[in-house]
Amino acid sequence: MSGAQIELQHKIHVLTKKEELDSVRVQGKVVIVLDVLFATTTMVAVLANGAREVVPVPDEAAARACAQGIGECVLAGELYAETLPGFAHPAPLALIEHGVRGKTVVYSTTNGTVAMTQAAGAARVYCGSLLNARRLVEHILERHARETVLILCSGSGNNFNYEDFYGAGCFVDHFSGMMGSIDLSDAARAARDLYRHARLPDALLECRVGSMMVKRGLRREVEYACRVDSLPVVAALEEGRVRLVSDSARARTR
Repeated sequence: MSGAQIELQHKIHVLTKKEELDSVRVQGKVVIVLDVLFATTTMVAVLANGAREVVPVPDEAAARACAQGIGECVLAGELYAETLPGFAHPAPLALIEHGVRGKTVVYSTTNGTVAMTQAAGAARVYCGSLLNARRLVEHILERHARETVLILCSGSGNNFNYEDFYGAGCFVDHFSGMMGSIDLSDAARAARDLYRHARLPDALLECRVGSMMVKRGLRREVEYACRVDSLPVVAALEEGRVRLVSDSARARTR
C-alpha cells in the first residue's frame, strides 16, 4: 500500500539507502546513520579531534542560515562531491587540518547530513563509521538492550552505495560477536557476509565512490575511513547537534 509504514520485527535491520526511511516507522527505535565516504566518518573524526559539536544540515542555504545564527563557527560541506564555495573541505583529515578544536562545525553534504536530519524522529540517532564501530555497539548494548536497531546507509541519490553497506556489515558483525544469539534481517545478514569476505582498504578504494575519491586525490582520506575501531567515541544527535555522549572516551588526535 502506497504511503504505508512498515513495522520492523528484527532486532538488527539494515536499510540500504536513506529513501527507505519513508516506509519505516522509526519512532521508538535506535538508528545508526552511516555515510562512510565521508559525512559520518568526518563527523566522528572531528568530534574525536576536539570539535565542540557538529550541526548537520540538509543543504547550503540551511548551512549559511545556521552559521549566521551561531556566529563564529566552521562551515564545511559539499554538493555532488564538489566543495561548496567558501566552505571548508568536507573530508575528515582535511577538515581536522583546517582547524576544528573547540569549534562548532556547520556541515552540509549531499547524502549523509540529509540522512541524519531525516532520522531525527527516532528514539536515539547515532553517528556511525568504521572508526567508532566497536565502541558504538558497546554503548548501544549498554543503553538500548531491548530496542530495535536500524543501521541506515545513506546511499547516494536514491542509489545503493557499497561502502555504506560494508560499514553496516562491520556493525552487524560486532553486534553478532557481542550478543551471541541475535535476530537479523536478511539485509543485515548480507551486509555481515560482505564485511567478513571483503578486505580493506581495497574494498573502499575500488568501489564506485572510493574510486572517484582516489581520482580526486583523496586516497589518504579513503584509507583513513578504513581504520576500523580506531576512535573509541560515541557521537549522538541531540537537539539537532551531533556531540560526543558524556561517557564516550575522547580519542587522541590521529
